[in-house]
Amino acid sequence: MRARTFTESGRRAQIVTAAIEVIAEVGYTKASFSRIAKHAGLSSTGMISYHFAGKDDLLTACVAEIEHVTGTFMQPRIEAADGHVAQLRAYVEANVALVGEHRAAVRALIDIVRNAPTASPGVSGRVALFEEHFRTGQEAGAFRPFDTRTVAIALTSGLDAVVVTAAETTPEPTDLARLGRELADLYVRATAPISEGESA
Repeated sequence: MRARTFTESGRRAQIVTAAIEVIAEVGYTKASFSRIAKHAGLSSTGMISYHFAGKDDLLTACVAEIEHVTGTFMQPRIEAADGHVAQLRAYVEANVALVGEHRAAVRALIDIVRNAPTASPGVSGRVALFEEHFRTGQEAGAFRPFDTRTVAIALTSGLDAVVVTAAETTPEPTDLARLGRELADLYVRATAPISEGESA
């Protein structure tokens, strides 16, 4: 396979960025090559076809870029947190804060999950990741006994609902910080070890 030149890589990145922004604005189903080409400032859709085999190929590149953006923003915050509880809090707060920093990417991913879910397998994989996090946290005494899958589904569903609402209403950064903190507080309290005198 021929290696891409610096110019080709730059053009692909330009097209992917434009596609993400168009999907965020009008949705995946309406994100035609003509809309994307116009948004990217390209003279024709032929430039997109030169770099991508079709819409599915472009969509795959968009999802990969969104996952990269998301990981670059969230992962350092999660890794800096010490312990299961702190990492849970960091994930929730970072996920909500992501809306303020990369709104187009978040809005595009939301629409892709709704309309082309097979293109974003990493999203459904979060339940398994949280399930494992809760299981190992329970073993370490950081979380109370509960069914890890049920709570993982509840957490991801609730978090997604908050993120979707935030992405659609564009709150101020201070409001996002408060929202993330309160949501994290809720999950931390709900999973905290049983205190003395409290029934299971």
